[in-house]
Amino acid sequence: MPENNTNDDPDSNQSGMSFGGHLDDLAQIRDAVSIPLLRKDFTVDVYQVNEARASGADAVLLIVAALEPDTLLTLRKRALELGLDVLVEVHSESELECALSAGADLIGVNNRDLRSFDVDLATTERLARQLPADSGVLLVAESGIHQYEDVARLARAGAGAFLVGESLMREPNMARALQQLRRSS
Repeated sequence: MPENNTNDDPDSNQSGMSFGGHLDDLAQIRDAVSIPLLRKDFTVDVYQVNEARASGADAVLLIVAALEPDTLLTLRKRALELGLDVLVEVHSESELECALSAGADLIGVNNRDLRSFDVDLATTERLARQLPADSGVLLVAESGIHQYEDVARLARAGAGAFLVGESLMREPNMARALQQLRRSS
């Protein structure tokens, strides 16, 4: 969940919002693993996209609700120029239209409303039905995923990938929690 940071914080971005991580964390993780890494931040400026690449990210998050359409296009273009994947996050039909208009092929549906923080898995179900069958979009379900049944439900709706954070972070044994989400033993 986003937290407000002061402008004195060198790790806060221009929007003043942060998911609580730091670029140093990303660089340290990059040194430790070879799996793809997402810079999950309120990316609002080209400089942050450049920072993401320099810090070892493989992908950036662009939240449609936080960006003007022309800024979304500019940031996506720069990320692609740097070889980064771009996860474009939406929460509504109009945001989905904006993402598709920007050429997004990796679209995350945030089941958490960023205004009220209410979570509803039906958001992914509703927006997945709006995607053209031949769109070539990989749909990522985000937020509110706590158990295997949630994963199965969202997969039936059309999600091909899942962004799970909070429910894993609250578990004392993350590896076991991940196994339960995947229903592997």
